[in-house]
Amino acid sequence: MEKVNPATEGVSFNEQNGAPPTENYQAEAGARRGSIAMNIVQNPLTRSSHAQCVADAEMYAETHGMPEHKALFGRAALVARDPSSFERLQELDEPERNALVYERDHKWHGPTMLWYSISLCAIGAATQGWDQTGSNGANLSFPKEFGIDSGTGRDQWIVGLVNAIIFLTAGLIGAFITDPLNYYLGRRGEIFLTALCLTATPIGSGFAQSWQGLFAARFVLGIGIGAKNATVPIYSAEMAPARIRGALVMFWQLWVVIGIFLGFCANVIVKDTGNIAWRLQLGSAFIPSFILACGIWFCPESPRWLMKHGKHAQAFQSMNRLRAHPIIAARDYYYSYVLYNEELKLARGSGYLSRLWDCFRVPRIRRANYGASTVMLAQQMCGINIISFYSSTIFTEVGYSNTQALYASLGYGAIQVVFTIPTLFLIDTKGRRTLTLITFPLMCIFLLAAGLSLLKTTGSVASQIGPVVLFVYLFTIMYSLGEGPVAFQYSAEVFPTIQREQGMAWVVCINNTFAGILSLTFPRMSAVMTRTGAFGFYAALNLIAWGMIFCFVRETKQLTLEEIDQVFSVPTKEFLAYETGTWLPYFVKRYILRRKIAKPPPLIAWAAEETDGGNGKSEKEVY
Repeated sequence: MEKVNPATEGVSFNEQNGAPPTENYQAEAGARRGSIAMNIVQNPLTRSSHAQCVADAEMYAETHGMPEHKALFGRAALVARDPSSFERLQELDEPERNALVYERDHKWHGPTMLWYSISLCAIGAATQGWDQTGSNGANLSFPKEFGIDSGTGRDQWIVGLVNAIIFLTAGLIGAFITDPLNYYLGRRGEIFLTALCLTATPIGSGFAQSWQGLFAARFVLGIGIGAKNATVPIYSAEMAPARIRGALVMFWQLWVVIGIFLGFCANVIVKDTGNIAWRLQLGSAFIPSFILACGIWFCPESPRWLMKHGKHAQAFQSMNRLRAHPIIAARDYYYSYVLYNEELKLARGSGYLSRLWDCFRVPRIRRANYGASTVMLAQQMCGINIISFYSSTIFTEVGYSNTQALYASLGYGAIQVVFTIPTLFLIDTKGRRTLTLITFPLMCIFLLAAGLSLLKTTGSVASQIGPVVLFVYLFTIMYSLGEGPVAFQYSAEVFPTIQREQGMAWVVCINNTFAGILSLTFPRMSAVMTRTGAFGFYAALNLIAWGMIFCFVRETKQLTLEEIDQVFSVPTKEFLAYETGTWLPYFVKRYILRRKIAKPPPLIAWAAEETDGGNGKSEKEVY
């Protein structure tokens, strides 16, 4: 997709979702066809005149407890109505105009509170990464401690179950208690509660006296992880400005991999403590969640959550703390309110289950669900977590000592951190879809090569294990540049505000449940199929995941959360026709055959041209 103007991208929400058209439907439809052809998407505020737009915004401020900001909202509405022309607005004073110019010219400009809030939430992500690697190191010794290291099928399933249970309960329980927790406690309250859970349960894991006790502690730990995973990305996405939302929310993935690295560091640090090493490895995961619990109440509540609960004055105060100037805060907040109101017309009065069912029933939301579910499932299909969960075990089985295996796993964690950082910048320039389509075929090749390298059994230990470690590291680099950062970022942004908690809960359920299945089955799979067979199996899944991404994942870079509606208004059939008949031939000719050809029109413009070309589709069908 081409870069688009954030505040002018989005057609009427009612028409997108099949609601009754307005009285001026024909005029609006004609205007929309023209605007789409120019790659400009209708802004709901443009339906009103200049004066009416100001009057509506001022009335909103007066009737929602903010009369002192009446004039500010009027000016902000004009900016939101045509953001590219704010310099021509006579209503703005010089400081406001300067603030908007500075924001436009300095992509990363933002107040300290924005950076603090995003960074603190990202620390919570380290809990999951740290726990994964804590169990990675603990796998070398806790089976022996509890007498489940015989190598029998029963013991292999028990070890897999102890490792897997946090993901199974995260997906099947934790993700689905997110909505009531958010409703009653708010985003901050829910994060605080889950942070307390994630502080206590790793410590409990370290004091377990049987595998059943360890299983119970990790059972509860998983519930906390699932509830946190479904809320923190939403909270981050709702605070972040559109222009850098992808990069800011991607701090989630960066801190997951930092947590993985720190967990491997902890494994190495405590490796010589004797029989309690595995206890310290599991227990040390409480550190990031403790920091999260202490710091979350210094963050502002999500403006969109406050808005949804009728606390408009508090919501604007919260947004004001997250933006560099009141005019920027009022612009972002009021435009978000206008679009939220459009969604509310369709969803008013619906309960939790009804909104969850909307994720499968409403065409626009169903397409977003396809995309989010695909990237979440692909994260497990690619096989990265067989490395995250079992790398130390794999390395010891092919010749490394326990200490060498822990250091090799530490290198794996370091690579994830180093190569996730460039994606902070690539995700909002190259895009989510592009990064995943490029990296999945390479992941397939490197994972298959790692599996085949395990067949080498002659020569020195270094010559046997060296190729395995090399290809695992190359596989990890590709993952860190694509699927790793994209999965949670993409899922947090594609659902409409009304169904965001339900949609995120569903895709987090998919992600964690399949992570649990992977963790549960890998010990037994590698025994039955051999390590090479297991690696080959996941290499093949990479190709399947690539095909799924091509069919269902749509580009969302540099669009506001609400305006992503437009991207998912094009039916899947039309989307696939565009990708296979227009985009793919262009890609082959331009980047493989190296021909200089004109870039095709973006999807939305192409869909409008197809409609106007008289192919029998009505405008409503296109959307």
